[in-house]
Amino acid sequence: MLLPIRVNIQPRRTPYANYALIALNAAIFLLQFTIHPGTGRLVFRPWVGDFLLVPRISPWWTFVTYAFLHHDFWHILFNMFFLYLFGKNVNDKLGHLAYTVFYVCGAVFSGLGHALLHSATPVPTLGASGAVAAVTGAYLVLFPQSLLTIVYWFFFIGTIEVPALYFIVLKMILLDNILARGQGSIAYDAHLGGYAFGIGVTVLLLAMRLVTTNQLDLWAMIKRWNRRRRYRDVVAGGYDPFSGTGGGRPAEGGDVEKTLADKQKDADALELRGAISRRFDEHNLAAAADLYLQLMHIDSEQILPRQHLLDIANQLASSQRASEAAWAYSQFLAHYDSYEHAEQVELMLGLLYSRYLNRPNEAVKHLHRAAERLSDPAQIRMCREELAKLAG
Repeated sequence: MLLPIRVNIQPRRTPYANYALIALNAAIFLLQFTIHPGTGRLVFRPWVGDFLLVPRISPWWTFVTYAFLHHDFWHILFNMFFLYLFGKNVNDKLGHLAYTVFYVCGAVFSGLGHALLHSATPVPTLGASGAVAAVTGAYLVLFPQSLLTIVYWFFFIGTIEVPALYFIVLKMILLDNILARGQGSIAYDAHLGGYAFGIGVTVLLLAMRLVTTNQLDLWAMIKRWNRRRRYRDVVAGGYDPFSGTGGGRPAEGGDVEKTLADKQKDADALELRGAISRRFDEHNLAAAADLYLQLMHIDSEQILPRQHLLDIANQLASSQRASEAAWAYSQFLAHYDSYEHAEQVELMLGLLYSRYLNRPNEAVKHLHRAAERLSDPAQIRMCREELAKLAG
């Protein structure tokens, strides 16, 4: 069992539209039920049947109303949980009005997909799952590299962090709605219609610049991949598009390929540095840290301004990304060793190596450096206790 419980980015503004949709779904759910006088059980009120979606039978407006009805408590609980988890950041990105329209259109599109594929079996359908799938698809496009904290329980229970792109595509779309088809009375086609709407429309909005793009979204990833593909193609033909020379002549000794690769790397690095600076202006440290890791993947010799690099290292450490944090702290010490509080960075790096990365030799080295310069009694005691553990 795998359940996402947290994302590593937070909206900059309060997602009022998302909260309103959750509240509206909850209010309608409470109004749906009454107590059956004979059995004493909760049953649908008579009016509920008029708002369900029944392929080939229902009027047009039920393609909206069905999405605000739910079968039972667990049905609405899971739908609203996923809407809260993924919807708040999509709401922040699209704005309140656009997000509300997007949600309703996602419900309509998923209902149409279900109705078209099940017109021969007009079984009543209800639930916000299709609309929530559309929102989840939008989250996939807008924040594919964000990290989801996943709770897993099989023989034991624990948590892991997984990029949203992989979890949503492989688990929520492929496994839950394609490979698991036929298990229970689940509207799989409505879910897939919602995902298709959410992904397709959001990519289109980014491509048309109706929604601001950045280096973390799926559209930017596609453009970078396409740019690199085109460069590989021209290099294979021996042509240098920067100098306009080469024609069809094959590249000699890899010189052209190396020049193109270096220029492309510099362009990508410059673009990422600008994006990191903008994330700091927006006070979005989580996104800045993700962009920094991309920058290091492209060119590990790139150095950020002192405070930016320190803030990113602290963000990575607080997100329990120990190896990435250790790299950032090491980069900081290598280039800003005159920092007035460098001993605290040494202490942090030593603790990461000791407690999380199982690298005792590096831990001892940094902890000794920290102990020589620390002045805070609590930090000195922590440093000495850690050294004692390593020595024992």
